[in-house]
Amino acid sequence: LPYRRTLDTGHGLGPDAYPAQLRQLAPRVAAGAPVLFTLPGFPCKSPNPAKVLGHLPDEGERLSLRFLDDLCARVTAVHPPGARVLICSDGHVFSDLVHVPDRHIDAYGDALRALIRDEGLTHLDVFDLRDVYGDLPNDAKRTRIHARHAPSLETLRAQTRGDEPTRRLYQGITRFLFEDTVSFTGSRSALQRDCRTRAYGVIQRSRAWGDLIAAHHPDACRLSIHPQPRGSAKFGIRLLDAPDVWLTPWHSCLLRHTDGRRELMRRADAERLGRLVLRQGRPSHYEATGEG
Repeated sequence: LPYRRTLDTGHGLGPDAYPAQLRQLAPRVAAGAPVLFTLPGFPCKSPNPAKVLGHLPDEGERLSLRFLDDLCARVTAVHPPGARVLICSDGHVFSDLVHVPDRHIDAYGDALRALIRDEGLTHLDVFDLRDVYGDLPNDAKRTRIHARHAPSLETLRAQTRGDEPTRRLYQGITRFLFEDTVSFTGSRSALQRDCRTRAYGVIQRSRAWGDLIAAHHPDACRLSIHPQPRGSAKFGIRLLDAPDVWLTPWHSCLLRHTDGRRELMRRADAERLGRLVLRQGRPSHYEATGEG
């Protein structure tokens, strides 16, 4: 609960405020079975170089993965059968819509697995479209998951008009797509129209991915990197401190302040506040300088 990512303004809510999660967790706890959390996310880095340090995981992902692993260890301390987080990496699901090459998504996913292995994060695993559709071409995988699981565009548009959380999600994804489009030759208004269209596609595919995850892991408790309202079937979880509730490690880089605080922000902002730090020869994060 202390790490929930939400747009609600209420504080001090207890477990009873989350009946969907209690229903998911209770049978496994009662049976003395390990708890499984599924977390769609960690897709790929933003293609906007003003936001990120490159197309591979860096300190933001490393600390986020460590947080999730530590959280599972804390659960294990009170529920000895333990807990695991299955990171459902969704980059290939909508790479064509976010304009990121599939080869970058493969490299990001492979580096994510290597990071989990090298850091000894034994409570984490990664699941992606390769685990579902094997060696099919990526375009064929996207076509298949969309055809089998995505809601209709008409249904989604109606929800965007009538459902506040869906509207906020649509607006947040539209904003990210607008910020991340680095080579558009048309007008600003034309780009906005293009991003609104692509945002619907991203949500359709994300819903399809969620349905596919639920089919493969029906007993799991679903986490989300997006803010979630009370009563949602998904529980929004905050990985690291950030000034924007929508910000994630793959849309930003990390700045380590002189007092030890770690904060996600745009690369362009972090560059003004600190110096670049390399890890194993690759850009990792920024260390703040000159803070009073």
